[in-house]
Amino acid sequence: MRKILLVDNGSLRPAATLNLRRLADALSQATDEAVEAASLLHSFKIPPEQLGGRKADSLGPLAERYAAEGVTELLILPFFFGPSQALTRYLPERLAEVQANYPQLSVKVAPPLVDTRLAPDLRLAQLLADNVRERISGQSRPKVVLVDHGSPIPEVTAVRNYLTGQLSALLADEAECVTFASMERREGDAYRFNEPLLEDLLASPALAEGDVILSMLFLSPGRHAGEGGDIAEICAQAMSRAPGLNVVTTRLVGENDAILELLATRLQQALAGGPLLMELPAIGAKDD
Repeated sequence: MRKILLVDNGSLRPAATLNLRRLADALSQATDEAVEAASLLHSFKIPPEQLGGRKADSLGPLAERYAAEGVTELLILPFFFGPSQALTRYLPERLAEVQANYPQLSVKVAPPLVDTRLAPDLRLAQLLADNVRERISGQSRPKVVLVDHGSPIPEVTAVRNYLTGQLSALLADEAECVTFASMERREGDAYRFNEPLLEDLLASPALAEGDVILSMLFLSPGRHAGEGGDIAEICAQAMSRAPGLNVVTTRLVGENDAILELLATRLQQALAGGPLLMELPAIGAKDD
């Protein structure tokens, strides 16, 4: 027996869990496969009354419950842009704990939304471009900044930079320029690959005047990209310092239903035996 889980990192903001559930339901309808929503961390702390009366599911306890009910295969569909440590380290460590008690359980993890090992795919960049086009007003050619949270993992930042190249090609006739920035970074030279920071870029002479559209490389609303979040604060401060600067933000990636087509592809590839991010085989039959 198999269960399919759409898994994100998790957030303390109810909107993130509600959006994940919405996408899981829509994916179920689009693929005729039962897909459920679960988070790796954080979301279980949200009061159930803020989630329609149903507590958010965490991957570890949910996997334990399913294994106890006789599930023998978990197929994890990552709601992540790239191979973050939450996927490559925390997830396998947590599920290995479940397998220690239920050795009959196997786990397959599909690739994240962007996997440069696979054939080039412009669909996520096209979604980002459409989100930008929604915010272009008049005849102006805005400057576009693809902004993400910032990551301690170079491979994750490389995904953002890869998408920036695709987005730049798609918006070549509509934007003055397309570049990238991180919301924040860890201290130290080892994390310099996250540069430039958004607040520094918005203060630079190249962007301090005119229209700037932030292409939001965030999946769901949270304390960073949600209403009144960190990105909004950075933009407000930048515009207060530079009266000629006008910054607007796009919708988030997970708020555009075009993401469902890419998620459906990842699911179908995994079901058909295609490339996986990782596989944790069953250890063996559980002793009586």
